[in-house]
Amino acid sequence: MRITSLGHAGMLIATRDITILCDPWFEPAFFGSWFPFPRNDQLSSDITAAIENPNYLYISHIHGDHLDEAFLTNHVNKETPVLLPDFPTRELERTLGKLGFRNFIRTQNGIAAPLVNGVSVAIHIESSISDGPGGDSALVVIDGETVVVNQNDCRTHDLTALASHGKVDAHFLQFSGAIWYPMVYDIPEEEKRALAAAKVESQFARALAYVNKVDARVVVPSAGPPCFLDPELFHLNMVTGEEISIFPHQPEFVARLTAHGHTGILNMPGTVIDISPGDVAITHPVSDEALHNTWNNIGSYLASYQKDWMPWLAAHKATWLAPTEKLLANIQSWFRPLLAMCPTVSMGAGGNCLIQTVSAAGAEPTADDLGIYIHFEYGDVQKYTNQPYRYRFIIQRELLETVVAAKAVDWSNALFLSARFRAWRDGDFNENLYNFFKSLSVERMSRTEIEAYRRATEPTMSQDEVQVGDYIVERYCPHRQADLATFGSIEGDELVCSLHGWRFDLATGNCNSSVGKSISIRKRS
Repeated sequence: MRITSLGHAGMLIATRDITILCDPWFEPAFFGSWFPFPRNDQLSSDITAAIENPNYLYISHIHGDHLDEAFLTNHVNKETPVLLPDFPTRELERTLGKLGFRNFIRTQNGIAAPLVNGVSVAIHIESSISDGPGGDSALVVIDGETVVVNQNDCRTHDLTALASHGKVDAHFLQFSGAIWYPMVYDIPEEEKRALAAAKVESQFARALAYVNKVDARVVVPSAGPPCFLDPELFHLNMVTGEEISIFPHQPEFVARLTAHGHTGILNMPGTVIDISPGDVAITHPVSDEALHNTWNNIGSYLASYQKDWMPWLAAHKATWLAPTEKLLANIQSWFRPLLAMCPTVSMGAGGNCLIQTVSAAGAEPTADDLGIYIHFEYGDVQKYTNQPYRYRFIIQRELLETVVAAKAVDWSNALFLSARFRAWRDGDFNENLYNFFKSLSVERMSRTEIEAYRRATEPTMSQDEVQVGDYIVERYCPHRQADLATFGSIEGDELVCSLHGWRFDLATGNCNSSVGKSISIRKRS
């Protein structure tokens, strides 16, 4: 089996005379915030030709760094059969259908399905509301001699499932951050720095938990980190190592893999990995020196990359919509019916939310700027007139106008992942608040409210206990029911679940990451 890296989570898998194109991402995502890193705009002509006419297309989920609508529209043959994950909604199929794709192969969650020439695929899904009602997925390719797991950034909670199709030869997975926390939050710098460092360690621990369970011959860092070329966001890149960022680079993770007895493969767009039962051969598109210089001289690398893309970035920002008189009214007509659908989500938010517009990135609000007040208790959207709030987002007006005009149903994908905003909250992370913003359609909100109600009313799963370090703890994390026998670790005076980084006080069991959550924990006698 041959896997050609296309950058980020993108890859072209070739085996037994068929090719599977996975998550090709080339145009910057999230309002020009995320750029593929290393850059993938200089691939060879033979690679670009091969990815335009694959035998199959696989899109893991609908986030912009995986579903590149512009590239798929302009470059991929619309007759290509699409391997569809078994998601609870048909959003991915509808989106690809609008781009012109018509040939869909529906799979069943976790069940290997034959393609042709003795090749089978199994797609494992995650559909928790906290990861977005649209779902996420991982692909396993089996050709009779080799097994490859393309986990990308799917946080499946069943670690044994990905390895259930035979001994895994290569495991591609995310190790870096893919969120805006804590960088955008208005908190003291040293606290933010400590939170970012803890997030990085949590990301590595989560990735290593998957690596240990899948136990592949080689591990390939994938699905990140992106880089940030807009001068307004350049500080999010790790260049000197002193930045407050959750985006560590491949060499750091490969070193971590080595320290834990695993073989990691440093790769860049154009890297080819040939896997046979007896060998793994790696061919890079540049010399080893040039490959390592991507990270050894990252400052100059990013400066060159940035210079090439600044005209595109300027043109992109010019497409953002100018302020209108109808912004508040448009949000009211959109949100009010959804708020009426989600009393459990609204109650769970535990407070109201201010969306404060500003005239430019980094500006402070003035009396002339519009504030939009989401009153979860009353199920209403009002103009802000100094009402009390628990959550606040400060967003450039043009950006918000563009998101609202597009009727974006998932603001995590459409807005928050851009990191082009500032946030503040009174208290800890609240899952219900962000689940609301991920569910801005009737289809999504119906699922989100049902899930919130189920969690609020149904008993939790069996309270099995496991040992983590010197402590006996409830086996399953209350967030996503992650098995703490695998994902749990002790860090100082906290129990940490590395699946999503939730932290619990060892003395009380109370969650330090989310209000109202706790876990049973006691010192081992």
